[in-house]
Amino acid sequence: MRTYDGIFAIAAERKGGRDALEALLEPPPPGAEVAAMPDDRWLALFSRHVFSAGFNWKVIEAKWDGFEAAFHGFDLDRCAMMDDDWFDRLLQDTRIVRNGAKIASVRDNAVFLKAIAAQHGSVGRFIAGWPKDDYAGLLALLAKEGSRLGGTTAQYALRFGGADGYVLSRDVVARLIAEGVIDKPPTSKTAMAQVQAAFNEWAAQSGRSLKEISRTLAMSIG
Repeated sequence: MRTYDGIFAIAAERKGGRDALEALLEPPPPGAEVAAMPDDRWLALFSRHVFSAGFNWKVIEAKWDGFEAAFHGFDLDRCAMMDDDWFDRLLQDTRIVRNGAKIASVRDNAVFLKAIAAQHGSVGRFIAGWPKDDYAGLLALLAKEGSRLGGTTAQYALRFGGADGYVLSRDVVARLIAEGVIDKPPTSKTAMAQVQAAFNEWAAQSGRSLKEISRTLAMSIG
C-alpha cells in the first residue's frame, strides 16, 4: 500500500493543493473534552445516529427537539427504566420517528452505557481512554454489547462526539481497497484487524490522528 504521504498527495491534488487539504483536516478535540461529555449526551448521540440509519437524516434533525423531550433529555437512569407503558406512549408520540426497534434501542443502550459509566467513571472517560491503536476493538464492543450500533452508526456517533477514530465511509473503503488493505467492505474481525493495522502504520508514518488519516483517505476518492 502507499505511504500516508503518497495518499495525501493524491488528496491534495483533488482538493486544490496541500494548504487547501490541510484546512479540511481538522484534528479531533483534546481527549479531556471527550472525557468531560456528560453521559446523557453520549446516549443522545448514539440514539440520533441509530434513528438516522437508513432514514432521511434531515427528518431526524428537524424532530430532534421532540426526541429530547420524549426521552427526557436521554437521562440514562430514566431511559434504562423504560417500562411498557412509556414504550407504548412513545409508539404513538408524533414528536419522534415511531420505530419500535429503534425506540427499544434507547432503553437497551441506556442500560449498556450505565454499566460502562459505573465501571469507568463516565462514558466519556471510557471512550477517551480507549487505545487508538485498537479502535477496531471499541467498534466491535459497541456493535456486540450495544443495540443497533454496528456498521457505521457508532463510527459517526463517535466522530460527532469528538473521539479520535476513523469512519469507514464508502470513499474510505474505496481507498482501502485501492491500497490492497482489504478486497471488499470490512465486516469480519480479520478485515477490521487489517484496516486497523493500516491506520496504525499511517499514523506512525505521519504522526496524525486517526480522524485526519480517515479524512485524507476519503478526500483522495471523493
